[in-house]
Amino acid sequence: MIFFDCDYNQGAHPKILEHLASTNWEQTPGYGCDPYCEQARTLIRELCHAPEAGVHFLVGGTQVNATFLNAALRGHQGVVSAATGHIHCHETGAPEAGGHKVLALPTGPEGKLSAAQVDALCAAHYQGSPPPEHMVQPKAVYISHPTENGALYTLAELEALRAVCGRWGLYLYVDGARLGYGLTAPGTDVDLPALARLCDGFTIGGTKCGALFGEALIVTNPEIDRDFRYYIKQGGGMLAKGRLLGLQFLALLEDGLYFTICRQANALADRLAEACRTAWLPEYAPSVTNQRFFIFTEEQMARLSEQYVLSLWEPLPDGRAAYRLCTSWGTAPEAVEALAGDILALGDRP
Repeated sequence: MIFFDCDYNQGAHPKILEHLASTNWEQTPGYGCDPYCEQARTLIRELCHAPEAGVHFLVGGTQVNATFLNAALRGHQGVVSAATGHIHCHETGAPEAGGHKVLALPTGPEGKLSAAQVDALCAAHYQGSPPPEHMVQPKAVYISHPTENGALYTLAELEALRAVCGRWGLYLYVDGARLGYGLTAPGTDVDLPALARLCDGFTIGGTKCGALFGEALIVTNPEIDRDFRYYIKQGGGMLAKGRLLGLQFLALLEDGLYFTICRQANALADRLAEACRTAWLPEYAPSVTNQRFFIFTEEQMARLSEQYVLSLWEPLPDGRAAYRLCTSWGTAPEAVEALAGDILALGDRP
């Protein structure tokens, strides 16, 4: 079987393994206080043009999202998210377990929150009835870039969200589990310095972008960053052998490898999307990143499932279903060509 269901079903880029192996016998301080983590922090600050930002390394996405929200929010405060947002759908209530309600808003197939939606929610909270203290106070906005459905925010959209957050006193947080694929997508005008300028915190994902594991959290709001390591430790996120995280981000970022492999994955996904469109398969959600979403009939999937594993995204009322086709740093071009050829062989036309 050839797997196109996700971008974390292979180990790690060989350069990371080389870094880990070549430093295996070194003895360093623990808990992220080693020279490699410090080098990685310096490099990330330089890439973000944010010399004063806090940079923290945690193992996984749910862990880093929950830790940031616990540090940023008080007990009566919640976080605004798209209804399709990862913290709302796929994190087992982690924000709620920390005492912070997810205030979910509906979106279209792109899964993007708009500034107008956030503005309307805050206006209703503070200007409605009963008095606002009877309800959870919105205090943070959570978005993913790319979204769960592969869409990208534009710089103008992020600036509009930042303006609304400033108007109502909300934090803006970006989940960048797949950030590399978003930053290297064709036509994007969002980069690391823009995220550092506009967000109170955001992540540079490693797990889904070539690392064995790990997420780098950049905290640009000093109030949130203060005592942040206490929250990491309290939440069980402080890895004793923290250098394993710093080394991986050094390997990914020091020579631009992170951007190279993510750009390649996007290009391979383009090939699959081209085949799907040529075969007249309907597109479920627009995307220019490594995740593509198309609608298949049951018969079509039965044929493809003999050799390939795709990710079932959403069953549709008419018996068809939306599936995700996902590439990664480790996707072989020949595997992409094989799947593209078999999609074209489906031969369906309107």
